[in-house]
Amino acid sequence: MKILVVDDEALLVKGIRFNLQNDGYTVVTGSNGVEAVQLAQDPEVSLIVLDVMMPEMDGLTACSKIREFSNVPIILLTAKSDDMDKLMGFDNGADDYLTKPFNILELKARIRALLRRSGSGKPCETKTLTIGSISLDLDARNAYRAGVLVELTAKEFDVIEFLMRNANRVYSREALLDSIWAYEYRSDIRTLDVHIRRLREKLEEDPANPKYIMTKWGVGYYFKKN
Repeated sequence: MKILVVDDEALLVKGIRFNLQNDGYTVVTGSNGVEAVQLAQDPEVSLIVLDVMMPEMDGLTACSKIREFSNVPIILLTAKSDDMDKLMGFDNGADDYLTKPFNILELKARIRALLRRSGSGKPCETKTLTIGSISLDLDARNAYRAGVLVELTAKEFDVIEFLMRNANRVYSREALLDSIWAYEYRSDIRTLDVHIRRLREKLEEDPANPKYIMTKWGVGYYFKKN
């Protein structure tokens, strides 16, 4: 499936594109409302992520113009959280609304939900992710170890989901912070280390000798898939 991402913040677009491509989507990008309207005419576009505050043409106007020829789901991104701004977005044809700063995994979850509702999602799309004795229910956001429910915080679930989706791939601490905390805020390395330690305590049989949540010394962390 092809997703169109339009925002004038180049680093944000780069981060979204990276994460969506990791999930197997084809991603095309633009930087203003005029480009959004032009690129949205591609019949292969299944969903649009559209910033509100952009040069040349704002996202609300672009959304309205896109609705003249397309019914693909549209998620609006904005730095404003006022309810009136949200209502204006829906009035102009938006399907969902996400306020900056946001969690990249929340954006991906909303994309999956909209694609399922629109019939664009893969019929066989898995709703669970299992590697070894660790299993995630992606819809309910529950984690299990050997079939037993394990209580995770929202951010702990985000971390383990990201690592499991990208099993055997080593990520530096900085890359993990960018991918998981993303635009939400710039956290520090210690925050990530604490989350990794807690995940090992909850999901590993022997936290001192982890089998899944591994450290690549001098590089970062990864989820080991045999």
